[in-house]
Amino acid sequence: MTEKQTPASKQAPRFYYYAIAGNIGAGKSSLTTLLAKHYNWKAYFESVDDNPYLSDFYEDMRRWSFNLQIYFLSSRFRSQKKIVGTRQSFIQDRTIYEDVEIFAKNLYQMGLMSKRDFENYSSLFHEMVEFLSPPDLLIYLRADVPTLVRQIQQRGRDYESMIRIEYLEKLNTLYEDWISRYPHEKLIIDTDHLDFVNSKEDLGKVIELIEQRRFGLFS
Repeated sequence: MTEKQTPASKQAPRFYYYAIAGNIGAGKSSLTTLLAKHYNWKAYFESVDDNPYLSDFYEDMRRWSFNLQIYFLSSRFRSQKKIVGTRQSFIQDRTIYEDVEIFAKNLYQMGLMSKRDFENYSSLFHEMVEFLSPPDLLIYLRADVPTLVRQIQQRGRDYESMIRIEYLEKLNTLYEDWISRYPHEKLIIDTDHLDFVNSKEDLGKVIELIEQRRFGLFS
């Protein structure tokens, strides 16, 4: 054995980074929790309850849109740097890519963020993601608006009661455009007829799809 060769038993363990993407109410947090338990991986969640801008944003989107997006961008950037550095396999609830591709872009298209602010935000985003690695697998939860509305109502967050149907529809359109262009490993799961929270059978279907992609059984 040469000095450059390493016995298989001494090779560094493989760490996985999976991320769950999807619209508001798609079930990202629930699936993150369930998969983390199944794989015995660490789970990292989007900061919502302690977000200092979210309530104000839903009351006055034009006033608070830029502040909210900067908060999400900086929070997710810090989190991703930290969790990748732990060298543990983990699952992340929502990705940093959705910030610019979905939410900030939607606010700009709806006239709720100025062109100046959107360009400034986008420039900052592209500089920051140069320092990050993409997930080993991005799991996109696709759901129609009626499914999103039902699940938003079920969890009963006060500030989400102000979300408009039009807003969810526009986000879904942007999600479909983004996921079609996403250049890295991805898995799209249609969730309208799945209840992976309450049905072990449905959760098993989701895990089976992930395992098939994880071990290269289909592309």
